Amino acid sequence: MSKDSTTRTFIVAAVLCIVCSILVSGSAVSLKPRQLENQKLDVKKNLLLACNLIKNKNASKEEIEDAFKDIDTKIIDLETGLITTSIDVESYNQSKASKNPETSIVIPAKKDLAGIKRREKFSKVFFVKGPSTGAIKLIVLPIYGKGLWSTLYAFMAISADTKLVKGLGFYQHGETPGLGGEIENPKWTALWNDKVIFDENFQPALKVVKGQALASSSNIQHEIDGLSGATITSNGVTALVKYWLGDHGFGPYLANLRNEGGP
Repeated sequence: MSKDSTTRTFIVAAVLCIVCSILVSGSAVSLKPRQLENQKLDVKKNLLLACNLIKNKNASKEEIEDAFKDIDTKIIDLETGLITTSIDVESYNQSKASKNPETSIVIPAKKDLAGIKRREKFSKVFFVKGPSTGAIKLIVLPIYGKGLWSTLYAFMAISADTKLVKGLGFYQHGETPGLGGEIENPKWTALWNDKVIFDENFQPALKVVKGQALASSSNIQHEIDGLSGATITSNGVTALVKYWLGDHGFGPYLANLRNEGGP
């Protein structure tokens, strides 16, 4: 066979493709455990940032793991609001569960304030404990919903009595930088701290207003400044918070906590 023949060229190309495919596949398989570990570490980091338990986005693995040791994780049934022990906390992938028809439910259109269509049946809830007493200081809820261009993912930390916001951190989204992207600006998320979550009937009352929340407003305890030039994103944040704190989200669980006198 001639070295310059078309057949030889195709054979060489095919061999190269096979070899490259094997190398790429092998690398993907060998790196998967490290990728999964990094994903879990990233979740921990973003949760800690939302709770103001670490200040640096570039915190080391050791710093993150040390800060996370005082956090306990449980899985709750969102329908009943009860903790379940039938699901392994470490292996439960909430994101995958929300997309699987067997582990999620279709949200009725009138209830789907967050615009997510489906939600997982079970959710992780995180408890921040006092390092000396072991008492629950904060409850951290994973929340998400539609903004203008993307799904917004966040952790919301609330007081143990479920009354006040104690921290909020958006860690994944595709909103416009400088506009809707300001949801991750620490100066804006700090405005949520100590806002009152529910009205007198324990209905979610938090709201991102258009413009600035005025001290003269009768609802100032529930209101947060709007994002300039990002009305749809601001409305999306209000809607997703209202959904997840309502009766189709964490509402039943939070009601159980109040009835039992706390976690």
